[in-house]
Amino acid sequence: MAVRIERVPGGEFALTTADFFINWARESALWPLTFGLACCAIEMMGAYASRFDFDRMGVIPRPSPRQADVMIIAGTVVKKMAEPIRLIYAQMPEPKFVISMGSCANCGGPYYDSYSVVKGVDKIIPVDIYIAGCPPRPEALQFAITKLQEKIGRSSPTRSALATPYQEKGSRVW
Repeated sequence: MAVRIERVPGGEFALTTADFFINWARESALWPLTFGLACCAIEMMGAYASRFDFDRMGVIPRPSPRQADVMIIAGTVVKKMAEPIRLIYAQMPEPKFVISMGSCANCGGPYYDSYSVVKGVDKIIPVDIYIAGCPPRPEALQFAITKLQEKIGRSSPTRSALATPYQEKGSRVW
């Protein structure tokens, strides 16, 4: 992405677009809510260790959905967890993004034929990034975060702010 900042002689201020400035702030400070359900959660926890250092990318995990803008769902999603996932997603402020981590979260994985497994978290909430693997390595999560940052950088927040927000059918807010 080309930098859209014009320097003015004297260096006292710079001119830029609102979209560029808002996107820069959003992509530089992602606050994920980690939702570990099975084996992939172990790899997700490893991704936050010092070896991968997500802090330098501006990724700081948050304990509350009201503070988070990214939800990372890692592991097998069973039908009993569908409603809590939907409720937590509804509590997140806009703009909100979802990363589906691992084969189980993406499509049910090896438990696809089970009666209690949801065939992908995208049947419950919209997903922005899918990470393949069983379980995916922490490097894959790091790559997904950078791809999400690129996606945010290409978005137009001023246009989306003019759109009317809607509540998904059947969702409830506590």
